[in-house]
Amino acid sequence: MEIVYKFVNYGENLSPEKETLVLDVGLKTVPGVIDHHHPEAEPECTASLIVKYPRLVLDHIRAREAEGKVQKLQFITHRLPDFDALASIFLALKLIEKGEVDSSLEKIARYTKMVDSASLPKEVDLAATPYSILRALFSGARKVENEVNAERAREGLKFMKFLYSKSEEGYEIVENRLLFKGIERYESAMRKVENDYFPYLEDLAKGQKISLFLPLVSGSGKIKLDGLIVKNPQSFLLKEWARRDKEHPSFGEGFAFLLTNFGNKRYILGVDPEKGVNLKGLGAKLNQRENEKRAVSQKYLTRQWYDGNCPFFNYRIIDSPQDETLLNHEEVVETLLSFSQSLR
Repeated sequence: MEIVYKFVNYGENLSPEKETLVLDVGLKTVPGVIDHHHPEAEPECTASLIVKYPRLVLDHIRAREAEGKVQKLQFITHRLPDFDALASIFLALKLIEKGEVDSSLEKIARYTKMVDSASLPKEVDLAATPYSILRALFSGARKVENEVNAERAREGLKFMKFLYSKSEEGYEIVENRLLFKGIERYESAMRKVENDYFPYLEDLAKGQKISLFLPLVSGSGKIKLDGLIVKNPQSFLLKEWARRDKEHPSFGEGFAFLLTNFGNKRYILGVDPEKGVNLKGLGAKLNQRENEKRAVSQKYLTRQWYDGNCPFFNYRIIDSPQDETLLNHEEVVETLLSFSQSLR
């Protein structure tokens, strides 16, 4: 069976198609389209949904097989596929091959859920965990996006196959230096992760440290936490280092909030799930300010700021519109600080 890939923008609304599996995008959870980025989804990532509900894959494929042998299978996922997207493709392929979920597929899905929810335990050695190693393998790419997407798919599926085979041999995969020992490509990635701490310190030095109030997830109330704002970060594991940093935040418990600005075109805002807070309401304020600015320039929004409105994220992450924001850095930060001030 020929396997082909198609990469689309985040947040695309897609429907089931013949000989096609849509994963980690599509805005629905039905046979043939498995995504968790919508309000009706369960609090699972796409990989864990596949393992929890394998029939979402198998029923869709078998319905096509009933019409004749499937000669080609297309996977549609989002551009710049991440750990969840790549794990989901691998899990779906293995599920089609085996016809059932085994313990190693469950293990990969559990780990992916931890990674995608940004809940990787802080005591885990970053250089010895698959998420960081895959990020290291992807970092520094200087190709056009189509080539980057294809390379991520090839490299990611090869890596997932490696993790699966090691799990089948009885190895632990969450944190295990022995897993990658003797494989130069992976040992080099581990060294790259270790060395990434120094770009983090540079990002920290040029960044803006803030304290802000954020709303509690459970019930009413708010707490004051440390935040970090960084323009064009050089560290590819900035979020992980920042949340583990006990030396530089004023409260000594890691930076609970992080705002990253990529070329004044994309902004990502997020909070540490361990802190029990979210950003509910901030996305609406950013969309309101965006719409006001676009109305003046008559450049109307085709995409909104994504506010993490799904059970899995529960408003813990915000991402700027896919067609780029008209808000500048100062306006995004002003909106954030105004949101925090309104909670006092």
